[in-house]
Amino acid sequence: MRKGSRHAYARMEQRGSWATSITPELQDFISAQTSVYLATVSADGQPYIQHRGGPAGFLRVLGAHTLAFADYSGNKQYISTGNLSESSKAHLFLMDYAHRQRIKIWGNAKVVEDDAELLDELMPAHYSAKAEQVIVFTVTAWDANCPQHIPVRFDAVSVQVALDQRDQRIQELEAMIAKLRPEGGGA
Repeated sequence: MRKGSRHAYARMEQRGSWATSITPELQDFISAQTSVYLATVSADGQPYIQHRGGPAGFLRVLGAHTLAFADYSGNKQYISTGNLSESSKAHLFLMDYAHRQRIKIWGNAKVVEDDAELLDELMPAHYSAKAEQVIVFTVTAWDANCPQHIPVRFDAVSVQVALDQRDQRIQELEAMIAKLRPEGGGA
């Protein structure tokens, strides 16, 4: 009661508590992500968080309660994989800095190593990473947070597109100005 959040969360519970199904809006948000943080926990409760990334769409919605992604070769520590062999409890944290939006997803995850068809389905086309296994995530709850304190950041591709559009517009305007200048006129 000291900070006032208990009352707000009590109201949320009266409305039906946390969302548990993947909505079309959440699916769109997930499909646009190129980065996600996967949190797992060991059998003795030691938390661990690891970044996973890929092209937009690498994190896929397989159903109303199921997400999955091809798990690429990385640092060869396999801490997340080890934790998931001991406890299925997991959490996904998705952050969209450009739009100042974050999504927290609670659930259970498992490692699937023997399903080549699923691995092929989840592997993004024309992506050169080597996939070792699949992580299948069952959603138990999710929440969208407020944008407070999220810094606005843009990825390099988005910035380059904006710069290219600006440069194209400058060229168009310079061409228009050149046509309007009298013959032999200076700057």
